[in-house]
Amino acid sequence: MAVRNSKELGDKPIGKLLIQQALPASVGILVMSLNILVDTIFVGNWIGPIAIAAINVVLPVSFFIAALGMAIGIGGSSIISRALGANEDSKALRTFGNQITLTLVLSIGLVIPGLIFVDDLIPAFGGMGEIFDPAKIYYIIVLCGVPMLALAMMGNNVIRAEGKPRFAMIAMIIPSVVNLILDYILINKLNMGMEGAALATTASYFFCMAYIIWFFLSKNSELKISFSHFNMDFPILKEISALGVVTLARQAVVSVTYLLMNNILFDLGGEESITVYAIIARMLMFALFPVLGVTQGFLPIAGFNYGAENFSRVRKSINTAILYSFLMGLLIFAGIMIFAPDIVAIFTTEPSILEQTPSAMRWVFAAIPIVTIQLIGAAYFQAIGKAMPAFLLTLSRQGFIFIPLVLILPKYYGELGVWISFPIADVLSTIITAYFLNREIRHTLK
Repeated sequence: MAVRNSKELGDKPIGKLLIQQALPASVGILVMSLNILVDTIFVGNWIGPIAIAAINVVLPVSFFIAALGMAIGIGGSSIISRALGANEDSKALRTFGNQITLTLVLSIGLVIPGLIFVDDLIPAFGGMGEIFDPAKIYYIIVLCGVPMLALAMMGNNVIRAEGKPRFAMIAMIIPSVVNLILDYILINKLNMGMEGAALATTASYFFCMAYIIWFFLSKNSELKISFSHFNMDFPILKEISALGVVTLARQAVVSVTYLLMNNILFDLGGEESITVYAIIARMLMFALFPVLGVTQGFLPIAGFNYGAENFSRVRKSINTAILYSFLMGLLIFAGIMIFAPDIVAIFTTEPSILEQTPSAMRWVFAAIPIVTIQLIGAAYFQAIGKAMPAFLLTLSRQGFIFIPLVLILPKYYGELGVWISFPIADVLSTIITAYFLNREIRHTLK
């Protein structure tokens, strides 16, 4: 192994360390989110509002397969962080090798049937009417590049587990820059429409994967694996799967949520309502970047110190992460409440969408400050390797609470029922998570 820079996770002051870990993560998420936003703006203005809805239809399928890489990355990274904290280097190396093997096998294994059943999947996810044809064009091209994205997402989380947030940030910036440049060339200059948008996205996946491969082959990485580490180690695979299923379940629920929302909103208001949701969904990805950055920075700190049995640092990292993310949540809340109409106007000039979207967006973001507690609490249990509470708390927000609400409330309140389901789910899931996190701190982190 290379120089043990990961030891800083157990030595530096928590506040300074969390900023050091969270800032690059936040910048990386910001750039990636800006990429999604600008990409949506480009597509909406250069192709049309139907193209925004078409991309939103494709996202659940491609994101779910790519989420395999994220799930394997986060699950394995929890093991790696704790192994590095406990000086178990060989376990860290075997874990990383198994992550690579598992990501390739599963992502490719899902892409093939995803391409075979394309005509059935797109309508199932809301790609009906005028949306079907552009969605199919985008889907086929992007899905071919999804295994590269899965590898990149897996590797990015392992980089964080080593305590190298700056390199992880660069890995997130590269595909964003590539995608925007190619969007401009292929859509605006070469007039390639949906094909251009899809090719730009797929090329960005390739460049991201190439950078991550370079990182692990360079002197910057502590994890120097050999071919023997790729052999399946079933105890490690079991632990990766138990922890990774938390992330995979979360992404699966996100995909199911897109499916339900697209179909419910199509029935309530047609293509326009799906476009409203697409804009709000992009803003959720973008606006939460500082909160998600704190969560990403918190994971390796909590995992490393838990592995080293330094529980006082774990407690302090929880409190500091909640404080930082809550303050960020307040700023996001204020920005959305004040500037919602101006934000929507960036995406489209369609009068009906400009009229509908701001109020819906305010409802969706109404409980954002307190939901930060839920995000940190669920992340804590995943960081320390407690798969079952991590699984249940992660699913509590969207799976156990939001989905039932969004199936019931629109029957009584129409589209308003869809939008008010968001803050109700946020409040209830935060209360549940706060209870279990407080109990964990009192009984385990003495």
